Amino acid sequence: MIRQTLAALALMTTPVLAQDALPDLEGRTIAVVTENAYPPLQFIEAGSGDAIGWEYDAMAEIAERLNLQVEYENISWDAMIPAVAEGQYDLGMTGITIREDRAEVVDFSDPYMRSEMVMLVRGDEDRFSDAAGFAADEDLLMAAQPGTTPFYVGVYDVLDGNEQTPRIQLFETFGAGVQALRAGDVDLVLTDGTAGAGYVAASDGALKIVGETLGTEDFGFIFPKGSDLVEPMNAAIASMREDGTLDALNTKWFLDYKLGE
Repeated sequence: MIRQTLAALALMTTPVLAQDALPDLEGRTIAVVTENAYPPLQFIEAGSGDAIGWEYDAMAEIAERLNLQVEYENISWDAMIPAVAEGQYDLGMTGITIREDRAEVVDFSDPYMRSEMVMLVRGDEDRFSDAAGFAADEDLLMAAQPGTTPFYVGVYDVLDGNEQTPRIQLFETFGAGVQALRAGDVDLVLTDGTAGAGYVAASDGALKIVGETLGTEDFGFIFPKGSDLVEPMNAAIASMREDGTLDALNTKWFLDYKLGE
């Protein structure tokens, strides 16, 4: 599953610029906000307490290429898009799916990653093995964060389209939903393949992915509408895709890094 996810990560959306042709933002300081709850994209490392992940490494590389200084802030998912839209931060990152409704209030970068939506369950789950099986058993519960892609996929692609359904239990963070799954409080977490594969790899058999994928989603950074950072960021992403940096980050975080070690 990890290698299948990696196979879908290459995207080409912006004409490639040589690194020496990238914009120079002259040491400008930008405020970047994230959730730190979405491994392996960004999370707090057990033991060290450090905030690390794919997106942190990518942002460090972008900052070097564009001559930027980055100051990080932490915020919950449900507050992130409104806060960036209001200009409280220059950029938001937490594996944010590019969607038309969100693009009405924030600007997106070009995609830096593509992932597939998967069904994360406990390792011993045998009551269902696909979305139809889950939907058919009214006693089964799903965890989701309000307003996220997994929430809407759960409502409309798995269940009956009722956004008030009691079968979806809401949690403030993705990690809290996974903990509820492991504890037996819910029976399913829908997530993109990147996070799902990371949790499975770290679970020592306590978690697994079942069923077919439920579609794909593209991730992008978000900015206040009209931000002058969008074009330079897109140029940096394109250059990192062209020279293999994005592939190297994928290998590091989705194949080599072991969550929890």
